[in-house]
Amino acid sequence: MKIFLHGLESSSRGAKASFLRQLYPDMVMPDFSGSLSERMKTLCAVLNRGKNIILIGSSFGGLMATIFAMEHHGVVNLVILLAPALNFPEFSRYTMRPLDIPARMIIGQKDTVTPPEKVIPMALKIFTALQYDIVDDNHLLADTFRNLDWEAMLSG
Repeated sequence: MKIFLHGLESSSRGAKASFLRQLYPDMVMPDFSGSLSERMKTLCAVLNRGKNIILIGSSFGGLMATIFAMEHHGVVNLVILLAPALNFPEFSRYTMRPLDIPARMIIGQKDTVTPPEKVIPMALKIFTALQYDIVDDNHLLADTFRNLDWEAMLSG
């Protein structure tokens, strides 16, 4: 099961979700609102008893994907993080757990919301099999996400 988790102020109708829906019509794309804990409850309900999950998280959705993977060991096969909000203060409330699942992160060198110098070290502490690219883009990755090799990334 592939699922896209949008950012804090986005939705399943945002630019990334719309693009991914064209490539992968069967991708699950729920809408989230409320606090981080409310969003996590919604995500857990959506993924209840799911297996072989591929999480694609953008910004706040990347934070959610990371938390879900840490809390549901064994059901997530791959995490793709697009400028993940791993620098979000509420993240410190969660128990950091190293994950040995494949993870791919794309982050913009001009990102002032999730600065690479703060996010990359955190991601490296969590994901033992992390591959990451710093691209010439900002937080939205608007110049980048359409040009990524999605087929290769989703195959692990």
